Amino acid sequence: MVLSSEEREQFLAEPHIGALSVVERPDRAPLTVPIWYQYTPGGELWVSTPPESRKAKAIEAAGRFSLMVQRVEPTVRYVSVEGPVVRTRPGSYELTWEMASRYLPADKVAGYVEFERTQLGEHIAIHMRPERWLSADMGSV
Repeated sequence: MVLSSEEREQFLAEPHIGALSVVERPDRAPLTVPIWYQYTPGGELWVSTPPESRKAKAIEAAGRFSLMVQRVEPTVRYVSVEGPVVRTRPGSYELTWEMASRYLPADKVAGYVEFERTQLGEHIAIHMRPERWLSADMGSV
């Protein structure tokens, strides 16, 4: 069963691990990688990545990407969203803290923020405006 607009946006706002896909080369299937993301219903979706990463370069070239999230309990449910990049901004302590707080227990956030800053280097936040949605809840199938 297809989810309503409200249901799909609320599901996407939950902290799932996303599968980001972007066309990297016309002669290959899209690059697809797991990623943390941030989304607030009605707003933009954003991801954080090093500016020289394969996904960042592919997103810059394509100008758009898609993200799919899913769960299998208590029912099989997924949301896939695709759209254009609307802005890119430099990463920051605040953005890293926001993202880490979404996925990690409170007592692990500061350590992760320090790890990203000292070990992973510069990041950028890539914002996408959701344009096309696919969603379903398979019930108790």
